[in-house]
Amino acid sequence: MPSNALIKDPRNFWVGAMFLCAGAAALLIGRDYEMGSAGAMGPAYFPSLLGGLLALVGAAGIVRATLRTGEPIEPFALGRLALVAGALVVFGLLLRGAGLVPAVMVLVAGSSLASEDFQPGRVVVLALGLALFSTLVFVGGLGLPLQAFGSWFGN
Repeated sequence: MPSNALIKDPRNFWVGAMFLCAGAAALLIGRDYEMGSAGAMGPAYFPSLLGGLLALVGAAGIVRATLRTGEPIEPFALGRLALVAGALVVFGLLLRGAGLVPAVMVLVAGSSLASEDFQPGRVVVLALGLALFSTLVFVGGLGLPLQAFGSWFGN
């Protein structure tokens, strides 16, 4: 990138742009709801406040990207991105029939394949730990209507 380019830090620029867009979207979506006041918050109050703050952070990131030099953006690893996205889709497909435990384990195992530092032993331990944690928090603690093991396992 030439030294006279307006954007000196492409990473900060694009992160700022994403934050700015997400914040602006929250503000646009919330404008149809009642705002209320700090004492009696309406449904738009909190999302609008957070959206505005997120937009400000994004704008600051964009300004910073024009002032400080940063590293260029490396090409996307589309294969790895596809592995993570595919693992999320399979999680969604498994959740109802197989249950939370198998779905989380497949999600962790599938998305970990995208790592350059893939180690099967660590993945098994992490998958078991996250499946147990998810079950304790979401099924036991929060009482969400999820089964640890679904109908495919005879439940």
